[in-house]
Amino acid sequence: MRLPTWIAQHLAALRAVLVFTVLLGLVYPLALVAVGQLPGLNHKTDGSLITVGGTTVGSALIGQSFTDADGNPVARYFQSRPSAAGDGYDPTATSASNLGPESVVDTIATDPEESSESLLTQVCGRSKAVGELNGVDGRRPYCTDDGVGAVLAVFRADGLTGPVTRVVSVNQAAPATPFVTEYQGVTVEPAQPGEDYVAAGGVVTPIRGDAPADPAVPADAVTASASGLDPQISPAYAELQVNRVARERGADPAAVRKLVEEHTAGRALGFMGEPGVNVLELNLALDKQFAAR
Repeated sequence: MRLPTWIAQHLAALRAVLVFTVLLGLVYPLALVAVGQLPGLNHKTDGSLITVGGTTVGSALIGQSFTDADGNPVARYFQSRPSAAGDGYDPTATSASNLGPESVVDTIATDPEESSESLLTQVCGRSKAVGELNGVDGRRPYCTDDGVGAVLAVFRADGLTGPVTRVVSVNQAAPATPFVTEYQGVTVEPAQPGEDYVAAGGVVTPIRGDAPADPAVPADAVTASASGLDPQISPAYAELQVNRVARERGADPAAVRKLVEEHTAGRALGFMGEPGVNVLELNLALDKQFAAR
């Protein structure tokens, strides 16, 4: 008995689904798992885990923070770059902050839980903290001395033109003292929580200040990577931390600098990307060679 055409077509489609489910849903994944367990590949496919004394301390491919229980940097260790993945280096929440160069105005709400920092203020705060930790000048252009974005909302009589009638330091909430006392002859006010000065017609005006054009704190020390999981920092950021780590461990800075060089990887294939220092591997080498005082 010959089946109707429409039934035959549905049976053929069902057979195709079953065949491809077995091939692509079972055989192919299991084959890849088997290949990944071959000698020379199994370490990478298992996550490049690093074990010390029988205890897994991390992965060579995923960064981690070196902070105390309160989130403060542990001074005897090299510090990683910031991370926007969850609470920091959370592989289940890998992400970037999605903030761009135009994110310069903080949200200052009456409820602190609803407040948020702009990318500029995050960079300014991080640069100030890194500078203080390592004993260098943490100032950056367009940042205030207290570590927020140096941004004014300027109100003019005719909108975008005319005399200035009001000026607000939008990232410094009252009772803070504005980073400049006046702008074009008008006294600068601190921001009031809950006010949207941009929506009210204020022109966003960043103020460069007198910070050096080439900041002492490198860019990767104040910005998170796209994944939030990068295990490496730039050689420049590592160099910035050498004296502090050497002092905390009672070691010769030259010897610490030599360890940094040993844990610096060059560009991929000699031309792609930038050199990087694996922070976890470097800190483990420090613990092995220079026990903390």
